[in-house]
Amino acid sequence: MGRPSNLTPRQWDNLMGRLLKGEKAADLAREYKVSKSSISNRVSKRVETVKAVASKVLEADQALKELPVADQVAAMTLIDDLKAISTHMAGAGKYAAASAHRLSGIAHGLVQKIDDAQPEKTLAELQRFGAMTKLANEASHIPIGLLAANRDLVKVAQKEAPVLPVKVVIQVEDASVPET
Repeated sequence: MGRPSNLTPRQWDNLMGRLLKGEKAADLAREYKVSKSSISNRVSKRVETVKAVASKVLEADQALKELPVADQVAAMTLIDDLKAISTHMAGAGKYAAASAHRLSGIAHGLVQKIDDAQPEKTLAELQRFGAMTKLANEASHIPIGLLAANRDLVKVAQKEAPVLPVKVVIQVEDASVPET
């Protein structure tokens, strides 16, 4: 890993914006007191990606304008529908993940009632635990699929997420002592 940057993320974003507007990397390197290679390493790929996406958007916009008005309306309606489906699927994934989490918590509570020494005596709890675990696993299919489909974005999000301090409290009970 290289040295930390002398520029803030906001300065890098401003620098990138100026590159997109056509300013020369050498001039910006002098102004920001960084090397041209630092600029190249840090933002050149992003600049090229933004330019490529902008070009595709312009091409799509031009193609849309060339359609008859009725087809333009149909295309825009389809775009809106696809965006809505995407948003709703993301919401479904979010709620399914929350459901899977809650069902796993319920299953965890049930497993505490299982007699480790003689599990056959707590067969009903074992069956309820199995059912809750199965439901939790089924609820996790959509969110796991969304994570898999967006693996690269998830890695970036995890890398950029701040590490927050966590307080963990563990309660230990002696399972050999019968409950009253």
